[in-house]
Amino acid sequence: MKRIYLAAYHQSKFGKLMDMTVPQIVSNAIEGVCRKIDAPAAALDVGSIGAACNFTLNEQGLLAGLMAMVPGLEAKPLEAVENACASGGQAVLSVIQKLQLGMGDTGIAVGYEKMRDAEGKMDGKLVGKVLGYFSFPDEREGKTFVFPHLFAEVMAEYMRAHSVSEKQLAEIAVREYANAKYNSCAQMNKVQISLEQAMKIEGINRYVVEGLPLKTYDCSQITDGYAAVILATQEGLEKLGRKKQDCVEVAGWGQATDPLRKQGRDVLRPAGAYRAMNKAYEMAGVKPGDVNVAEVHDCFTVMGAIGTEVIGKAEPGKGAAYWCDGKAAPDGECAINTSGGLIAKGHPVGATGVAMIGWAAMQLLHQAPREVQVKDARAAATFNIGGPICASVCTVLKPA
Repeated sequence: MKRIYLAAYHQSKFGKLMDMTVPQIVSNAIEGVCRKIDAPAAALDVGSIGAACNFTLNEQGLLAGLMAMVPGLEAKPLEAVENACASGGQAVLSVIQKLQLGMGDTGIAVGYEKMRDAEGKMDGKLVGKVLGYFSFPDEREGKTFVFPHLFAEVMAEYMRAHSVSEKQLAEIAVREYANAKYNSCAQMNKVQISLEQAMKIEGINRYVVEGLPLKTYDCSQITDGYAAVILATQEGLEKLGRKKQDCVEVAGWGQATDPLRKQGRDVLRPAGAYRAMNKAYEMAGVKPGDVNVAEVHDCFTVMGAIGTEVIGKAEPGKGAAYWCDGKAAPDGECAINTSGGLIAKGHPVGATGVAMIGWAAMQLLHQAPREVQVKDARAAATFNIGGPICASVCTVLKPA
């Protein structure tokens, strides 16, 4: 199997892209990451792009054709992928697979989402409805905001099963907002919250579903944004003029999908997520104890806890305690979501998985903001999910 390296990473500021059109988003992502290493798009052999709401919110299909409009990418093997909130991670795996098949030595993975209008406003009910399409039809009935409702149920189940409090889960959000302060690309980097604010029901902080524990501050953001990475084999690095020491190796990866229906399966210990993560560790020759940097898919605080367990940093039911004990802090045992996570960095659905990998690479290259930089970044894990803990894409990165 060929070694695969991440040669460059670029992202927009997450939040509002205002009147930027989808064609402009795609070209900006590609041209932006190419500028990072002063490489023309023509130097890229293959590509993939991930998005989730391009049809429903943007009325745009055939995203690969938009990639091909960038000079130098025409007539090349490009494709669009959709795997709900794991679309970005899937785009990265799509490029890796193309490189492994010998379709080229260099490739680009792009992820984006445009969820707000040209004035930066969002239609909350519409966004809730279209995101709900990524759930099982019978489990949408009676739910205005489908995914917050589904994860409010997961949160209640997690709390009951493991005797975890709302306060413990709220602390995950507080710590992520504290990290996002130092990420210039984070949507909420101008906002800080205390644990008291995260717990108090007033102002914007309310229970999302009556009778269930999920509050506004437990939720990720509705976000516009794009992200892109350039991946390459050893031969590809040479063609791009990149030195190994300036790159990271995508040393392991795994992908697995559980049944879409949430009911009837153990969402607190999602089989596909554990399988994908373990596969990535096995491929990389790395154990969870070797990892001290991670980005996990905290679409809601309960997933910050479950994600900590999936990457092997805590036993089932102990993920929230890992955060509360300071072990997930930038100077903790394993720095998790130093980017601010989806809760404070933002969650532009199709870009999320790409951005996780890009930020983890920045940590390993010691290019993260000083205040959240892990001093001895040895290896990184990423865990990107789609749907009701259904689709899982996991990676393990190492210094090249």
